[in-house]
This record gives sequence, C-alpha cells and structure tokens, in this order.
Amino acid sequence: MAGRNPPRARIEPGFEDAPPSGRANIAAQRTVASAPSSRRGKEGKQAKRKATRRSGFSGLLRFASYWTLVLGIWGFIAVAGMFVWYGAKLPQSSSWQIPDRPPNVRIVSVDGELIANRGLTGGETVSLEEMSPYIPMAVIAIEDRRFHSHFGIDPFGIARAMISNLMAGHLVQGGSTLTQQLAKNLFLEPRRDLERKVQEAIIAVWLDQKFTKDEILELYLNRVYFGSGAYGVDAASRRYFNKSARDVNLAEAALLAGLLKAPSALSPARNPKGAEERAQVVLHAMRRAGFVNDREVATALSMEARKAKHYWSGSQHYVADLVMKQLPELIGEVRHDVIVDTTIDLDLQKKAGTLIRSSIDDQGEKLKISQGALVSMDGTGAIRALVGGAEYADSQFNRAVDAKRQPGSAFKPMVYLAAIESGLNPDSVRVDRPVAIGAWKPENYDRKYRGPVTLSEALSLSLNTIAAQMIGEAGTNKVIQTAERLGIRSKLARNASIALGTSEVSLLELTAAYAPFANGGYLAAPFVIKRVTSQDGKVLYERNPAAAAQVVDPVAVGMMNQMLERVVEEGTGKAAHMDGWQVAGKTGTTQNFRDALFVGYTANLITGVWYGNDDGEPSRKVTGGGLPANTFAEFMKDAHEGVPLAELPGFYLPKTVAVIPTPRPGGGIGSLLRPGPQPGTPVAANQGGARSSANDPVGKPLSSMDGAPRPGAGLGDSPNGQKKRKNLIELLLGG
Repeated sequence: MAGRNPPRARIEPGFEDAPPSGRANIAAQRTVASAPSSRRGKEGKQAKRKATRRSGFSGLLRFASYWTLVLGIWGFIAVAGMFVWYGAKLPQSSSWQIPDRPPNVRIVSVDGELIANRGLTGGETVSLEEMSPYIPMAVIAIEDRRFHSHFGIDPFGIARAMISNLMAGHLVQGGSTLTQQLAKNLFLEPRRDLERKVQEAIIAVWLDQKFTKDEILELYLNRVYFGSGAYGVDAASRRYFNKSARDVNLAEAALLAGLLKAPSALSPARNPKGAEERAQVVLHAMRRAGFVNDREVATALSMEARKAKHYWSGSQHYVADLVMKQLPELIGEVRHDVIVDTTIDLDLQKKAGTLIRSSIDDQGEKLKISQGALVSMDGTGAIRALVGGAEYADSQFNRAVDAKRQPGSAFKPMVYLAAIESGLNPDSVRVDRPVAIGAWKPENYDRKYRGPVTLSEALSLSLNTIAAQMIGEAGTNKVIQTAERLGIRSKLARNASIALGTSEVSLLELTAAYAPFANGGYLAAPFVIKRVTSQDGKVLYERNPAAAAQVVDPVAVGMMNQMLERVVEEGTGKAAHMDGWQVAGKTGTTQNFRDALFVGYTANLITGVWYGNDDGEPSRKVTGGGLPANTFAEFMKDAHEGVPLAELPGFYLPKTVAVIPTPRPGGGIGSLLRPGPQPGTPVAANQGGARSSANDPVGKPLSSMDGAPRPGAGLGDSPNGQKKRKNLIELLLGG
C-alpha cells in the first residue's frame, strides 16, 4: 500500500476541450493579473473624455470668438456705412453754423424794472456764470451724468439704455446726451427715425469738437423747451416762479430739470403733482452724483409744492402787447435781443391793475359789469399806466387801446371848447329847456330843466340840452375839427348827436385829448416807448423830445379848467375830489348805462377810467360819477403821494354883471349877480370857426331851429338885454 502513488487531482469533464496540461493555472494567473489593467483602461477613458470635453469647450470658445469678431467687424462696417450713408445727406460740415436764438424783447419800466419778456422764447439769454449753479448741476445729474467725459455721444449710455429697454419690453430710458439733444434742437426736424438719430450723433460729435463743454451746456439751457411756451431756462424760471434764472434755488432747479423728460406733460401749470414727483427724482440723482448732500436734499424736499401762476398774468402784459405792436414801426423786424425802455411807472401800473380787478371782483356782480380799463399819462403824452382789462390771463383784448366805445358826456369838453373858441366863455348864459334838432330831441339825465344857466354850471351838471345848443351854435364841423386838433383820431359822425358822445373813440385817445387842458394847451400824442437798445448798448431808437404844438390858447385853457374843475367840486364828478389838489374832469355815461367813464386830470397826470361789458349789455345804473370816478380818485391819490402841489395852467377872471331875477323851474329866483361874458365875438358870427353848410341844421342859430329867441346873443349885454356894469378891474384898465 505504501508503494502506491498518491491520487491525482480529479479533472471534471466539460463541454469544451480541456486545455493542454499545465495551462489552466497560467490562464487563471492571467485572469487574476488582468484586474489592474482594467482599472487603468477605465481611467484612460475618463481622461480621454475629459480631454474631449476640454477640447469641445475651447473649440466652442474659439468658435464664438471667431464669429463675434466676424460679426463685430461686419457690424462696424454696417454702422460705419450707415453713418456714411446718412451723413452724406447732411450739408458740408464747413457750412454748419449755430442758428441764432429767436430774439427776446426785454421790456422795462421807466426805472429799469422788468415788465415782460416777449418773443418766441419768452426769456433772456443767461450765461452759465450768471444763472443759478443748481440748474446745470440738476440737468447734468438727471440727463447726462457723463457729460464732461464723453465725446458728444455716450456708447456706455446707449448700451445701458438698450439693455434697460430690452428687459422692460418697452422704451424706459434714452441714450441721448445733452449734446445730441442740442444737435436735434439746433439742426434737425423733430422726427423719430434711424436717419435722424444717426445725423444727430454726427452733429453731436462735431459740436463736441468745436465747442467747450460749458459753451454746449449754455447753448442747451438757453434753447431747450420747458413746457407752457417757455423756451430756455430764464423763460421757464419766469413762467413758473416769476423770477430770473439767476435767482432759482435748489428745489426750483430740480423741478426745471425734471421737466426735460416730458415738458408738456410735466408742466406745473397742468400737472403740479407730476412735476413735483419728478423733481424729487432729480434731487436724489443730484445726491448720487455728489452735487448736493443729504441735508440739502432734505431741505429741498420739505418745501411746498409749487403752483404755476396763470400764464402771463398781470395788467403789465397789456403794456407789453402795445410795445410789441409799435416796435416794428420804430426799428423794423426784430432780429436780435433788444431792450425797450418804456414810460411806465411799474408801481402805478400794478396799482391800476389791482384797482380795476378788485372793483370788478367786489362789485361786478352787483353792478352787472365784467370789464374795466384805465389809462394814465403825463402832460407830454408819456403813458404811466395802462390797463386793458380785468385780468390779462382771461382776456388779452386791450380795451384801453383797441376798444372803441361811445364816450357819452365825457366828449362834451370838445363841444364846449369849440364854443369858447368861437366867442363864448364859462359865464355865458343859455336856457336849459327842451331842444329839438331835426328829429333829435335830447333830454337831460334827470329829465328836468333849470332855465337860464351859465356854461360852467351846465357842464358841471352835464346838461344835455346846453351841449346840444353849443354844437348848434358852433357847428358840427367846428366841433369835429376841435376834437381832431386835441388828438382824437377816430372818425366822428357829422351829426349833432356827437355833442353827447355818440361817436365811438378809444379810452386812450379820449384821455390824451384832455391833456392840453392839463399842460397849458399843447398837443400830447400818447407814447409808451422811450428808447430801444441792443444787448450791447447800441441805441436803435430814441424818442425825439421835440417841442409840442400849441393847440389850445392859454386863455381858453383857463376857461376850460375853471369849468371842468367845477364838475369835480360841485357837479357830477364829486367822487373824484382830492384834498389839496386842483382836480378837473368830466363824467360820461352812455344810453342804458352800457358804458361809464370818468376822464380827469391834475397838473401832474391825466387819467381815464372805463367800466362796462364786452357784449354791450347794460349795467345796473353805473354812471361815470360812480365807480369810474371813485377808481380815478383812489388811483390818483396814490400817484400823487409825495408829489409837490401844482396848480392847473391858464387863467380866467369871471366878470360880475347885474341881471333881472329869472324865474326858475318850481318858482325859484335866480341870483341878482350873475357872471357875464367876456369880450369877444358872438358864436353866431362864427369867428375863427368852420360852419356847417346851409343844409346842415346844426350850423344854424338855435332860434331858427326851435322858434325860440336865443338868449345872450348881444355881446356885452346881460342875458336879459341890460347893459352890464363895469367892475373895478375894467375901470382901472379903462375897459
């Protein structure tokens, strides 16, 4: 048993051929040994995949970079081509010039105070150094923060605006610089298309090369639109704050800068809340830009919301309209900024405007009047105040200059002057009684008759029958010629009724016609412009103070003043009385109380006042001796404060005569001593005056018209035919 061999390992049968002897272990060894190689293969594959990914990313990057470069080049070529294409449509840059700013007319008072700015801009040109420093800071902060660093266009700003607009899905931000906006305002039409934007950019670059940043900013601020008709920062400052751009504070500057986004929509005149909210945005932008600190912003935000006043509110704008109407006649077309020195006293102007407005506000409804006007001038014709209506903002029609209305009895001084120049005097006597001139039968206001009265008494009581007798004696032609000689330029009807003021005239010419009584008999053509100068001081026009023509004899002036002073002292114009001053004048009331006037004067000023309605509706019994005379007195008292007293010119010494007592209506007896006429020629003889034709009934003696004998026809006789007694002066002079 010991010799037997050990048993062999059993080989299990299989389906495949058995490997050769001794190779199974080798295969097994190989199988076992292959495990590390498999791991290395996996790692290699992973590395390969990573390398592939790296090569794909870099390839994509290279691809993107390539096409970005290609597209950028082509984009640049396209943009350059577009600039060349649209730029070629512009004129040669050598011909580009900054167009002149529309001229401004600065209208100032006699003391140099601003009355108004007129022109397309509505304000002056203000240099950057003169204007409030807050204005340029506010505009730069909200409109173009990189203004001082870009070259006319701002690529970063354009890119930022494009991204913001794309993200919002609509236009929320613009990319135009201040320089581009200036280019648009100066040279281009207000279109919104690609061509205009390209041309705008081209011109902006040119502007940036040609001008300094300060020059560009100054041009921009003096021309840009701020809403409500205001072009330029000074016009806007005056429009919204009633002050110059030189005086604007931080809060106001922020409001102005905020308007640039949408001038019409954000105008404080129509949208004060929107303007205020936008101003707050501007203030915060100024703080972020470092222009102001938190304390300044807080102070500005605490200020009250601004309310824009009425556009061009104030009576002084009636004066400005008159100046603009007359200016081209004096200097031709206005091509550059000019300064117009006027005769207006701004304090009196404001007082007059306030009086007219307050009178209508307080009494207009009760008295059924809606409008008023006032003119005041000195003896040379220089207009010191002129009000054309109750409120300029509501109505720009100038009732003092352009409205022609019946003056009523305020025209009677022309009739009485014609009679005096034909030989009568204030003490001549006529009978107040019913009168008929053809079909015309004038009546007195109170429908009463007073019998024999002097002309002075008749005028003070505004007796219509005596005025009718005067035009009957002097003649219509004589009265018309007298009125024209005093300055009436309106066409007067050639009929007897003009004695009661039925022909229409303007308040300005009627007031000027009274001036010869105040200045000693000289024509006073009304004027408001004294001098016109350019911005650099060159005199373009200056009124020639030539000697005025003598149109009324000094003796006649004295007679008229004696009669018209009596109107104020004891007649229909008592309300116009002023303590200490000689005041003369005449009331006027038209039919059905449609118009009420008072025109009066001192040796210092002549003033006319009118109240009524534009549509001619009757008032509630407003007479010239009522509201107009009251307004006259209140205005003149202010105007004469501190002015040395002066007497009215001319001299008239009434003469005393004995007369037979004359029965008066109601049984009264007239005075035994009644002033009589001075030496002269009876009006019936028509010395020195034109007569109407034989066919004109108003040119005939009154006795031939109504069948009654004319009293006082004999020169030097008393009205009842007795010879007058000589007074002491006549005896001394041998008269």
